[in-house]
Amino acid sequence: MGREFLDIKDPDDVKRIIANIPIKKRVEKVSIENSLTRILSEDINATINLPPFRRVQMDGYAVIAEDTFNASEENPVRLKLLEVVGAGDVPAKKLTNGFCTEVSTGAPVPEDANGVVMVEFTDTKDGEILIYESAAIGQNIAKVGSDIKVGELLLKSFTQITPDKIGVLSAIGLREVPVFKKPRVAIISTGNEIISNDEELTYGKIYDINSQTISSAVKSCGCLPLHTEIVKDDYNSLKDKINEFKDVDLFITSGSTSAGTGDILRDVLDDIGEVIVHGVSVKPGKPTIIGRLRKGKFLFGLPGNPAAAIMVFHIFFAPFLRKMASIDMLVDQNKGVVELVLSRRYRPARGRTHYLLVKIDGKNAIPILKDSGAITALAEADGFIEISKNAEILEKGINVKVFPLSGLINPI
Repeated sequence: MGREFLDIKDPDDVKRIIANIPIKKRVEKVSIENSLTRILSEDINATINLPPFRRVQMDGYAVIAEDTFNASEENPVRLKLLEVVGAGDVPAKKLTNGFCTEVSTGAPVPEDANGVVMVEFTDTKDGEILIYESAAIGQNIAKVGSDIKVGELLLKSFTQITPDKIGVLSAIGLREVPVFKKPRVAIISTGNEIISNDEELTYGKIYDINSQTISSAVKSCGCLPLHTEIVKDDYNSLKDKINEFKDVDLFITSGSTSAGTGDILRDVLDDIGEVIVHGVSVKPGKPTIIGRLRKGKFLFGLPGNPAAAIMVFHIFFAPFLRKMASIDMLVDQNKGVVELVLSRRYRPARGRTHYLLVKIDGKNAIPILKDSGAITALAEADGFIEISKNAEILEKGINVKVFPLSGLINPI
């Protein structure tokens, strides 16, 4: 069933096609304990005033401020102690002239008190409290709602929930948080030669690399990977495996994307949907497929070669997954990009945009001259450079922009 590629598309055209794929976001509520790193699906408004009562801001004595006017080191004001109120206590007595209440930080301000003198400016003598500094009206007192008032915006939608944001949500007593559901992505690794790592490695077989590599990359994009056992290069097996998944948002396969007789993904897509892209003018990654299933869901088919698969995922598909997961605004695509000197002359493949893995040595970018099937190329590489399809030769010593391989994985 092998046949030629369909119309080979320019990488920019493929990016536009992917960008125009519709996304249906779903929402759910999770407990605040399980909300870390999730993305808010709606604005959060304050449901209570913060603070909800007049609150003491410093350890000291609550006073009627007018009683302390003109107090000084030489002429302290003497007040009688009415009671002691700690954080969490409720004042039992109303404050009157000539009296003060000892208070702790966070305690409610006693009724009729309008200032708090810090303990550092007081002393105790003969059963009285000596005040050595005047208290201004409102001094060291947080008013009701001075932080935020009921109904005011606390956090905007699309905010990522970090430990500090959990503190903010906890302050209003929120127990459940409205968040976007993590998109569910089915990961299908294909190939007659591939075995799982719990099987014995025999002649002609290789361990499955792409399942874990792509699953980890999917997870780093804020999505939930669902991967299954390896599927052989068999039309019915692959078709049945795709049809098994009923509740996923996207399919990602690796292998069976080329135009050879054993590469049957295109035939399966022709049967259960349609092929939108088959072949991209890049190296590595030419045998990349994008298909739409009849259910309205999309399938991204990666090349089987591990280095090509992860490069294609990063360059073309990762931005879409981050958009699905609503974390696209959190990722700086240019973070870690550096300009270095090419260490040797290099002749790229003409006619295709070329992504070349490089090692970084000081200010030099050293090309890694291994094919896309060599997994050790990724082990050696620190980044990659993008080479225009019209470039004939890259001369030694030119400046090149190196994109970091750490950018393949954006923690979330």
